Amino acid sequence: MEENQIKSGTHKMCHEEWLPIVDEKGNIIGKATRRECHQVSTLLHPVVHLHVINHNHEIFLQKRPMNKDVQPGKWDTAVGGHVDWGENIETSLKREAFEEIGLKDFSYQPVAIYKWESNIENELVHSFITYDYNNLSINTEELDDGKFFSIATIEKNLGKQIFTPNFEAEFKLIKAIIHPEIKNNVMEI
Repeated sequence: MEENQIKSGTHKMCHEEWLPIVDEKGNIIGKATRRECHQVSTLLHPVVHLHVINHNHEIFLQKRPMNKDVQPGKWDTAVGGHVDWGENIETSLKREAFEEIGLKDFSYQPVAIYKWESNIENELVHSFITYDYNNLSINTEELDDGKFFSIATIEKNLGKQIFTPNFEAEFKLIKAIIHPEIKNNVMEI
């Protein structure tokens, strides 16, 4: 942590979030601050996503807070976050799952690793799925809301600015896992 300037007679501590910069294979080639990664959209940095599926084949989504700099107010993957500098993918996934939805001691399986670009950032997404959902507890400091959506409800609302574009793209992969009979019709992200 760095000490910021003294304001009104008190010390204010400022924590700068550092992220690894990676190549397209996930090899670490440097580091940058979160702010730099969001200002220079060519800085590829790893993130984790966790999709939570219940016994009815519904997908748990989080509603992003309005104060987020990326896709505020939209419904998104149950868990999503940056991999911190010095952290591996598994540690990041478990930390984010606990911080956002209180999930711990869960099993998971990989879905995909892919590059996602937007006008704000450039991410190497490590996507996972879990069927462990009994102890979900939404952290209201991190999320505005969270609930399970049926496949039909999601499909009815695709393209209507309700979901993040990244979730809409990843939904095709998740749907193919939930309903393997449609696997042949899935396009790559």
